[in-house]
Amino acid sequence: MSELPYDRFKRVLDVVIAAVCGLATAPLQLVVAALVRLRLGSPVLFRQERPGKDERVFELLKFRTMLVPDPEHGLVDDVDRMTRLGTFLRATSLDELPTLWNVIKGDMSLVGPRPLLLQYLERYSPEQRRRHEVRPGVTGLAQASGRNALSWPAKFALDVQYVDSRSLALDAKIIWATIGKVLRREGISDASTVTMSEFSGTER
Repeated sequence: MSELPYDRFKRVLDVVIAAVCGLATAPLQLVVAALVRLRLGSPVLFRQERPGKDERVFELLKFRTMLVPDPEHGLVDDVDRMTRLGTFLRATSLDELPTLWNVIKGDMSLVGPRPLLLQYLERYSPEQRRRHEVRPGVTGLAQASGRNALSWPAKFALDVQYVDSRSLALDAKIIWATIGKVLRREGISDASTVTMSEFSGTER
């Protein structure tokens, strides 16, 4: 899909808003970083390669919410590794604050389809892969509509819908709706896991 006139304006908004929010939340980020270091140890940041616009790979940054895998002590699954602090950080989306740096760098946008795992690329249908026609977002239409409580097909349909209808008005609605979801702590996980079940692919 070709670039829309809004996309360049959106990039400017992304940088300005992310920079302002980054500076405004700097003291809070220091507190969160200290708590993660105290409760979970090092590293403080979670780093993982994710596919971005046009499937270009970048390193996503978040605050770490889980203990390091330790099979000898039964820390293997997400349920076992998740901590009370991590649950709180995810519920309030405070773990996402370092992602503002990804927005400033240009890896991500404030609004767009969420960046998922690299191994999912080969599992998408051609229509679902269209979610990579725009920069991935800190939040998106799927997150505003239900976060992780939605099924994978429903989330991907909303991602593609966003790609086709993105606008300033839609982005404003998504951000407002996301704030409401976070404040009410809705849709943090699906029914089977503490986060979101793995996407195993779509039948073609």
